[in-house]
Amino acid sequence: MSADWTSLVAASATAFTTLIFARAALHKLGDFTTFTGFVADYQVVSERQVAPVSMTLAAAEVVVVAAAFLPGLQPLGSVVAIGLYLLYATVIGLNVARGRDRVECGCGGAAQPLSWTLVARNFVLAAIAAIGLAGPISALSVAEAVTAIVSGFTLFVGYQLVEQIMANFTQMRLKR
Repeated sequence: MSADWTSLVAASATAFTTLIFARAALHKLGDFTTFTGFVADYQVVSERQVAPVSMTLAAAEVVVVAAAFLPGLQPLGSVVAIGLYLLYATVIGLNVARGRDRVECGCGGAAQPLSWTLVARNFVLAAIAAIGLAGPISALSVAEAVTAIVSGFTLFVGYQLVEQIMANFTQMRLKR
Protein backbone atom coordinates (compact mmCIF):
# COMPACT_ATOMS: atom_id res chain seq x y z
CA MET A 1 0.00 0.00 0.00
CA SER A 2 1.44 3.35 -0.92
CA ALA A 3 0.89 6.66 0.80
CA ASP A 4 -0.87 9.53 -0.90
CA TRP A 5 1.12 12.35 -2.44
CA THR A 6 0.57 14.68 0.54
CA SER A 7 2.46 12.27 2.79
CA LEU A 8 5.33 12.16 0.31
CA VAL A 9 5.45 15.95 0.05
CA ALA A 10 5.21 16.27 3.85
CA ALA A 11 8.08 13.83 4.29
CA SER A 12 10.21 15.70 1.72
CA ALA A 13 9.55 18.99 3.52
CA THR A 14 10.41 17.34 6.84
CA ALA A 15 13.67 15.95 5.45
CA PHE A 16 14.61 19.40 4.11
CA THR A 17 13.70 21.12 7.38
CA THR A 18 15.63 18.52 9.37
CA LEU A 19 18.76 19.08 7.29
CA ILE A 20 18.49 22.87 7.70
CA PHE A 21 18.21 22.54 11.47
CA ALA A 22 20.91 19.87 11.72
CA ARG A 23 23.34 22.22 9.98
CA ALA A 24 22.21 25.16 12.14
CA ALA A 25 22.45 23.21 15.41
CA LEU A 26 25.91 21.89 14.54
CA HIS A 27 26.99 25.45 13.73
CA LYS A 28 25.70 26.77 17.05
CA LEU A 29 26.94 23.94 19.25
CA GLY A 30 30.24 23.61 17.38
CA ASP A 31 31.24 27.14 18.37
CA PHE A 32 28.83 28.12 21.13
CA THR A 33 30.88 31.14 22.18
CA THR A 34 30.66 32.66 18.70
CA PHE A 35 26.93 31.88 18.59
CA THR A 36 26.36 33.70 21.90
CA GLY A 37 28.14 36.66 20.31
CA PHE A 38 25.63 36.60 17.44
CA VAL A 39 22.74 36.49 19.91
CA ALA A 40 24.24 39.42 21.84
CA ASP A 41 24.69 41.39 18.59
CA TYR A 42 20.93 41.27 17.96
CA GLN A 43 20.44 43.37 21.13
CA VAL A 44 17.05 41.90 22.02
CA VAL A 45 17.97 40.28 25.35
CA SER A 46 20.06 41.53 28.26
CA GLU A 47 23.71 40.48 28.60
CA ARG A 48 22.70 38.18 31.48
CA GLN A 49 20.14 36.40 29.26
CA VAL A 50 22.40 35.83 26.24
CA ALA A 51 23.83 32.44 27.31
CA PRO A 52 20.52 30.89 28.46
CA VAL A 53 18.67 32.17 25.38
CA SER A 54 21.45 30.87 23.14
CA MET A 55 21.30 27.44 24.77
CA THR A 56 17.50 27.38 24.47
CA LEU A 57 17.67 28.21 20.76
CA ALA A 58 20.30 25.53 20.11
CA ALA A 59 18.32 22.99 22.14
CA ALA A 60 15.14 23.81 20.21
CA GLU A 61 16.99 23.21 16.94
CA VAL A 62 18.17 19.83 18.26
CA VAL A 63 14.53 19.03 19.14
CA VAL A 64 13.52 19.70 15.52
CA VAL A 65 16.15 17.23 14.30
CA ALA A 66 15.46 14.57 16.94
CA ALA A 67 11.69 14.76 16.42
CA ALA A 68 12.11 13.78 12.76
CA PHE A 69 13.56 10.45 13.89
CA LEU A 70 11.33 9.65 16.85
CA PRO A 71 8.02 7.93 16.08
CA GLY A 72 5.05 10.22 16.54
CA LEU A 73 7.10 13.35 17.25
CA GLN A 74 7.57 14.63 13.69
CA PRO A 75 4.59 17.04 13.98
CA LEU A 76 6.14 18.51 17.15
CA GLY A 77 9.39 19.05 15.26
CA SER A 78 7.54 20.83 12.47
CA VAL A 79 5.74 23.09 14.94
CA VAL A 80 8.99 23.94 16.75
CA ALA A 81 10.66 24.64 13.38
CA ILE A 82 7.83 26.98 12.36
CA GLY A 83 8.10 28.80 15.69
CA LEU A 84 11.86 29.19 15.39
CA TYR A 85 11.65 30.48 11.81
CA LEU A 86 9.00 33.02 12.80
CA LEU A 87 11.03 34.09 15.85
CA TYR A 88 14.16 34.48 13.72
CA ALA A 89 12.22 36.47 11.09
CA THR A 90 10.82 38.76 13.78
CA VAL A 91 14.18 39.43 15.44
CA ILE A 92 15.93 39.98 12.11
CA GLY A 93 13.12 42.30 10.96
CA LEU A 94 13.28 44.26 14.22
CA ASN A 95 17.00 44.83 13.76
CA VAL A 96 16.71 45.78 10.09
CA ALA A 97 13.90 48.21 10.97
CA ARG A 98 16.21 49.76 13.57
CA GLY A 99 18.85 50.23 10.86
CA ARG A 100 21.08 47.48 12.23
CA ASP A 101 21.77 45.73 8.93
CA ARG A 102 25.51 45.24 9.46
CA VAL A 103 24.94 42.49 12.03
CA GLU A 104 25.90 38.95 10.92
CA CYS A 105 22.84 36.69 10.98
CA GLY A 106 24.62 33.73 12.60
CA CYS A 107 22.27 31.37 10.76
CA GLY A 108 24.84 28.65 10.17
CA GLY A 109 25.27 28.93 6.44
CA ALA A 110 27.09 31.48 4.36
CA ALA A 111 27.89 34.66 6.32
CA GLN A 112 25.17 37.22 5.69
CA PRO A 113 24.34 40.55 7.27
CA LEU A 114 20.74 41.09 8.30
CA SER A 115 18.31 42.09 5.56
CA TRP A 116 14.66 42.00 4.57
CA THR A 117 15.65 39.14 2.25
CA LEU A 118 16.54 37.04 5.32
CA VAL A 119 13.18 37.91 6.87
CA ALA A 120 11.42 36.71 3.70
CA ARG A 121 13.63 33.60 3.60
CA ASN A 122 12.56 32.66 7.12
CA PHE A 123 8.88 33.08 6.24
CA VAL A 124 9.37 30.79 3.23
CA LEU A 125 11.22 28.25 5.39
CA ALA A 126 8.38 28.40 7.95
CA ALA A 127 5.90 27.65 5.17
CA ILE A 128 7.99 24.68 4.03
CA ALA A 129 8.17 23.41 7.62
CA ALA A 130 4.36 23.75 7.79
CA ILE A 131 4.08 21.47 4.75
CA GLY A 132 5.61 18.82 7.01
CA LEU A 133 2.25 18.77 8.79
CA ALA A 134 0.32 18.01 5.57
CA GLY A 135 0.21 14.24 5.83
CA PRO A 136 1.27 11.30 7.98
CA ILE A 137 4.83 10.43 7.04
CA SER A 138 4.64 7.16 8.93
CA ALA A 139 2.44 5.81 6.11
CA LEU A 140 5.34 5.79 3.62
CA SER A 141 6.80 2.63 2.19
CA VAL A 142 10.58 2.21 2.27
CA ALA A 143 10.86 3.30 -1.37
CA GLU A 144 8.68 6.37 -0.72
CA ALA A 145 10.73 7.26 2.37
CA VAL A 146 13.94 7.04 0.36
CA THR A 147 12.36 9.22 -2.35
CA ALA A 148 11.34 11.79 0.27
CA ILE A 149 14.81 11.83 1.80
CA VAL A 150 16.47 12.25 -1.60
CA SER A 151 13.97 15.01 -2.45
CA GLY A 152 14.64 16.77 0.86
CA PHE A 153 18.40 16.47 0.33
CA THR A 154 18.11 17.83 -3.22
CA LEU A 155 16.12 20.81 -1.91
CA PHE A 156 18.76 21.31 0.78
CA VAL A 157 21.60 21.40 -1.77
CA GLY A 158 19.63 23.87 -3.90
CA TYR A 159 18.92 25.95 -0.82
CA GLN A 160 22.62 26.09 0.04
CA LEU A 161 23.41 27.30 -3.48
CA VAL A 162 20.76 30.03 -3.30
CA GLU A 163 21.97 31.01 0.17
CA GLN A 164 25.55 31.38 -1.10
CA ILE A 165 24.35 33.49 -4.04
CA MET A 166 22.42 35.71 -1.60
CA ALA A 167 25.50 36.08 0.60
CA ASN A 168 27.69 36.96 -2.39
CA PHE A 169 25.17 39.53 -3.63
CA THR A 170 24.94 41.11 -0.19
CA GLN A 171 28.73 41.28 0.16
CA MET A 172 29.02 42.92 -3.27
CA ARG A 173 26.30 45.43 -2.32
CA LEU A 174 28.08 46.30 0.94
CA LYS A 175 31.41 46.91 -0.84
CA ARG A 176 29.87 49.61 -3.03
